Amino acid sequence: MKKEIIKELNTFLEGNFMAIRAYENFIQHIESDEIKHVLQIIQQNHKKHAMVIARRIQDLDGVPVKEIGMMAELANKVKGATKGDAAIVKDALAGEQRGIKTSKELLEGDLDEESLEMVNHILNADEKHIDLLTKFVN
Repeated sequence: MKKEIIKELNTFLEGNFMAIRAYENFIQHIESDEIKHVLQIIQQNHKKHAMVIARRIQDLDGVPVKEIGMMAELANKVKGATKGDAAIVKDALAGEQRGIKTSKELLEGDLDEESLEMVNHILNADEKHIDLLTKFVN
């Protein structure tokens, strides 16, 4: 059971690494200082979440992944950089929504109580990211 929990948490951790990398790209291409600031806040939240998840994996005697998988990396490169503030916000919003949905499906029923509480706390914070981004959608 412990191995399965570690595996699921590592997949969740990879998702946070994907978000961190995506926000790095968004921040580099955004024009609006106000939106850039919000994207930076969200990216910092994902970095904090990654640290919390990694710590939990270690507490379970597991080894946290250090980066996103090769397939995810390839998908990011193929997609390329999003251009224009409206498109960047739309992509960030879609990514947050997709990440929450995928994480909920992935982690359903496979976690111990402490890990589940941690994940739910993180997903609640991710829901707040959606609220922050939605105010910039026309």
